[in-house]
Amino acid sequence: MELRHLHYFIAVAEEGHITRAAERLGMQQPPLSQRIKAIECELDVQLFRRKPRGVELTDAGRVFLDNARAILAQLTHAFQTTRRTARGQQGRLCVGVTPTSPFHPFVPTVIRAFREAFPLVSLTMDERLSNELIEYLRSGRIDAAFIRTPPADRAGLSISSLVEEAMVVALPRAHVLAQRDGDQAISLKSLARETFIIQGREYGLGLYAATIAACHAAGFSPRIGQEAPRLASTLNLVAIGLGISFVPASMQRMNMSGVVYRALKGPHQPRSPLHLAARRGDPSAVVQRFVALVKRSPRNVDAE
Repeated sequence: MELRHLHYFIAVAEEGHITRAAERLGMQQPPLSQRIKAIECELDVQLFRRKPRGVELTDAGRVFLDNARAILAQLTHAFQTTRRTARGQQGRLCVGVTPTSPFHPFVPTVIRAFREAFPLVSLTMDERLSNELIEYLRSGRIDAAFIRTPPADRAGLSISSLVEEAMVVALPRAHVLAQRDGDQAISLKSLARETFIIQGREYGLGLYAATIAACHAAGFSPRIGQEAPRLASTLNLVAIGLGISFVPASMQRMNMSGVVYRALKGPHQPRSPLHLAARRGDPSAVVQRFVALVKRSPRNVDAE
């Protein structure tokens, strides 16, 4: 029995008349009658009772009709799902993010845009540090990642620069510089005697390098206090008065008790970039759709 034979059977069942079913199918009546008889012989059951003005289903015929419709519906679903997956309209996508990247409005904006454009794609997110995300990307555990620090070894990877935001200084609320008007930017040179809480080099070089470079450009070497693995930990240490820290401007959205943010001024202000990392030549149509959407999205999103 072929799939087209199920269509023949369903047409006869729905029309209740072989001639009308043949007209609906665009075929002659005798071949259709022969095919119905062949189906009954193959199943060894009577599907139709012949009547003077047509046919009607037997109990076995009604059961077969339900199953025939279910089979064709399942096949249609399989075809549609396969085609949508091939077009990148359906499937799975795991996106990695650093702890700070979701605070920049560009990231939630493009994630939301992708979900709206491709609602049938199951999208999950995995938060890790940049170096961990690169490892996960290489091993196939995630499909793309928003990272702050691109890896030194880019073999097999596609790294796209997205946005670059200013950094601000996070101060303990009791700090003398925190008492200034919030609109007054602080010069880098005025921080020369401060203790800096900084993200450890083993957790990623991006913010560490940006802080060191900005201080050197301002004419001093920063006094490093405690190192922290993540910016949330850094801000907690700032809040209890153990030092100050440079953080991306978008982190001002994290309203933490005991922490005050101030803009920086001077010719060599630290910057914090945001990149999209993906596997070069990834064959997944879903991943290709996501990367393309991120790259063409507007970059002029206010991070403050």
